[in-house]
This record gives sequence, C-alpha cells and structure tokens, in this order.
Amino acid sequence: MNSETDSKQKETKGRSVLKWIWGILPVLALIVIIILLGALIGAKQKATRAERISALKKERPPINVVTMITAPKMIQDRINLPGVIEPWVRLKILAEVRGLVTKKVTALGDVVKKGDIIAIIDSRDYKNTLKSARANYDSALASRKRLEKMYKERLATRSQLDSVIAMVETSQAQMDTASLNLDRCKIKAPISGIVNTLFFEQGGYLNTGQPVAEVLQLDKVKVVIGIPESDVNAVRGVDDYTVQIDALGGKQFRAKKYFLSKSTDSMARLYDLEIVIDNPSGEILPDMFARVEIVKQKIEDAITIPLYSVISMNNQHRVYVVRDGIVHSQNVDLGLQEGWRVEIEKGLGADEHVVVVGQRGLNDGQPVNIIRSVTEMEELVK
Repeated sequence: MNSETDSKQKETKGRSVLKWIWGILPVLALIVIIILLGALIGAKQKATRAERISALKKERPPINVVTMITAPKMIQDRINLPGVIEPWVRLKILAEVRGLVTKKVTALGDVVKKGDIIAIIDSRDYKNTLKSARANYDSALASRKRLEKMYKERLATRSQLDSVIAMVETSQAQMDTASLNLDRCKIKAPISGIVNTLFFEQGGYLNTGQPVAEVLQLDKVKVVIGIPESDVNAVRGVDDYTVQIDALGGKQFRAKKYFLSKSTDSMARLYDLEIVIDNPSGEILPDMFARVEIVKQKIEDAITIPLYSVISMNNQHRVYVVRDGIVHSQNVDLGLQEGWRVEIEKGLGADEHVVVVGQRGLNDGQPVNIIRSVTEMEELVK
C-alpha cells in the first residue's frame, strides 16, 4: 500500500518538474535570441564604423602638418623681478668738534682711502686746551711724587696721597681728551670709497654732529628686490642670480645672495632680498634700475614641447603624435613652463613626432603628411 503511494508521489513530482521545464523554455529561448541579436548588431556596428573610418581615410587626403622631434632639454622655472642698485656702504661723516673750516682737502668724486683727510678745522683753541691740560697733568704728577716721598717718611697721610693720585688721573684724562679733540680737527675718511657729497665749504663753520661728507663704497654693490610671499620659500634656497641693467645697455652681471629679510613691508607684503655684485670698474651706480632673474627650479633632461601644441579640455591635456603617417591623440601631464615651452611629465618620450602646426583640425587615426620636422621652434622662422 505504501509502495503504491510513494510511486504516485514520485510520478506527480516528475510531472511537475517537466511542466516547469516546458514553461521556462520559451523564456530561455527569448534570452538566447536577444543575446545573439545583440552580438550581431554589435559586430555589424563595429564593421560599419571600420568601413566609415576606412572610407574617411580614402575620401580625405592627408593633411599637411609640421612636427617637432622631442629630445631631452633643460627647462627652468624662472621669475623676473625689478630691483634697485644700492652702494655696498653709504656712510655720512659727521663733525666731532666744532670750528671754522680752514682747508677743504677733497672734492666731489674724489676717491679716498681710509684715513685720508677730507677737511681741516681751525685747531688753535684745541692746541691751547691741550697745553693747559698737559700743564695741569705735569703739576699733578709732580705733586704726587712729592707726596709719595712724604708718605714714606710719614710726613703725609694716605688720604692726601690718594687725593693727589686722583688729581693726576683726572688731569691725564683731560689731557687725553684735549689731544683727541685736536686730532679730530683733521676730519678723516673712516672707510675707503668715493666722495659723493660735501656739506661744507672752506671758511664755513661746523658744529659738532653736523654732516661733513658722504662717502660711497662701490667696489661692490647691492641689488634690493622685493620678493612676493608666494616665492619666498623657493628663493630661500637660491644663491646665484643674473642681473640685467638697462642703463648699461642691458648688460648682465652675476650676483650672489647676501641677505633675505625676515619680515615684510606692511603695505606691499614683500620680503627684501639683497644680492651683491662685484663692481671693480665702478660702472654700476647707485639707484640704477635692474631686472633680476631668479631660477626657482631647474630640470636638466626634460621632454618639452611648445605650449600651443597642447590641446586642453576639461582639465585634460593631449597632443597629436605622428606614427607611420597616422596621427594619434596622446594624453599628457604638464610640468614646468618656460616661455613658450612646457615640460611633459608623463605621456611622451624622446624621438616622438609631435604636431606643432596644423593640430587644431586633426582627428585621431587620420592620415597626415609631414612637410617639415624641426628640433627647435626657432627653425620655423628661418
């Protein structure tokens, strides 16, 4: 009885599975048909596209282009800033004593050495003061000798001796000051340089602290440049500079860093950079205008191309490269820029033919005719 029941259940289950299979077959067949149709349509579209490209190549004649052959070259990240020439030392000499100028020794533009006399002040009063101070010193010195002898013989007290010793020291100091003031009647150059300004005339009267002359040291000069905040970090590591002076016909000079200020001008927000130039001939003069070239970064073997040969769109950059007469679009990453040149950090290597003339009307895969290849853009204008 049980066996007949199990047999009926198995038969019923088998009929259900068969029925389910027959029910799903149309759906499976439809899916297979859709997949086959999609594959056929894709293949047909691909073939159609290939036919169109082939027809386009046949219909369109090759476009004439000019290419540049890439090669490693040096590129620099440079800035050019204005500067002003200043003397290495600008020193104003002041009168240390007062009196009438009896002799004007130097003239404007004279080259003086340290210790050379610039002017002489009437020294008669100072000579008399020195004589008086020397006499007082001699008198005090004689009194000390007498009291020292008396002190040894116990005829004078220690207090008396100390008093006369102090008198000797005071009179000696007065004599030294008088001698110094007498020497100051000869106004001397404290440094070597060029006499740029004289503030007196012979026969005039000078007071203590009054300007006498201005001396400039020009065997080397400083150039002062204002550095923007954004470039301070790059400039901090630069020691060599190129300076061009228009007043000297655009002549260029090599310069070294001297000092970079640690604070800015409150208005302009610029950090003062001082660089030094050797000036043995004296041709560079103060207040001349200068242009200073600062190389912030340098790459010796960079692949560079003209900036205008790069087509940029949606933050992407590409160039057209010719291989076997066919142009190919190549994505690139840009780096440093110097003038019309730009560094290609990624996307190009050496000996590539990059289209530099005629690239705006090109399409990827289009045949081209290279009418000229150059290695430098300057060759195009020859």
